[in-house]
Amino acid sequence: MKDYQIFSDSSCDTPPQLLSEFNIQLIPYYVTFDQENYMKENIEITNSQFYETLNSGNVFPKTSLPSVQDYMNVFEEAIKAEKDVLCICLSHKFSGSYQSAVNAKLILEEKYTDAKISIIDSIQATAGQGLVVLQAAYMKQAGYSIDDTIEKLEELKQTARIMFTVDTLEYLAKGGRIGKATSLAGTMLNLKPLIQLKDAELIPYSNVRGRKKSLEKVLSMVEEYFTEHNESYDDYDFCFANATTLDEVNAFKPRVEALIGKSIDYPIFQIGVTIGTYTGPGALGVCFIKKFK
Repeated sequence: MKDYQIFSDSSCDTPPQLLSEFNIQLIPYYVTFDQENYMKENIEITNSQFYETLNSGNVFPKTSLPSVQDYMNVFEEAIKAEKDVLCICLSHKFSGSYQSAVNAKLILEEKYTDAKISIIDSIQATAGQGLVVLQAAYMKQAGYSIDDTIEKLEELKQTARIMFTVDTLEYLAKGGRIGKATSLAGTMLNLKPLIQLKDAELIPYSNVRGRKKSLEKVLSMVEEYFTEHNESYDDYDFCFANATTLDEVNAFKPRVEALIGKSIDYPIFQIGVTIGTYTGPGALGVCFIKKFK
């Protein structure tokens, strides 16, 4: 069976230790604060620097997707090493990264006629996408061929969910995800929106007043999903996505673990520049996906 290299764009926010452990290679997004100087995510700007700048004043970042050439460069390196390519991208509804990777595939397949390059739309973002990528890594480690991995991944990605809240509506408004009037009203009333990421769609769940109540509601959202779908917590992998409120996540973690009846051993996925541009510094969520076994 031919070896294959797993890639993802950097919006998966997978912790560095997991990338290293499973030899997952990221293709970075770009971010700018002045519309002129673009920096590569995790290479030319760290998450800490990003959020420090975000909190420093009235600035709003803009992201740019990896170019076709960016994808071609890393894919070609794998092909020359006699490996097939499996690349998992941010939902096409949020970004053109998936199409950029597809275009790179089409160009390289003309040059390398025996190359196998597979691009998957994760229909997810941040840690939800990260969990999709990790399931691929686990299957590869278990000896799955690239075709078997792809077939199972297309099924599993449908089960991935993120239940999250944000601390302010300001960034969603600036990013064009909600209206400015809604953002202003929400800020005045101290409303914290609850959102579910499902099948590549941001689905509003409810608004509650105050951060504490919003976290309570995230817990309820998780419980409600498993009750409604008659699913077992044991069949799923869980992780946390968090922007800047690490203490809050550490306090919230035991409550989620008590609900699902097991420990969550993943390191916390820090929401990076791609998604953090729209969610802001206070985003926090619970993510899960059905395990490949």
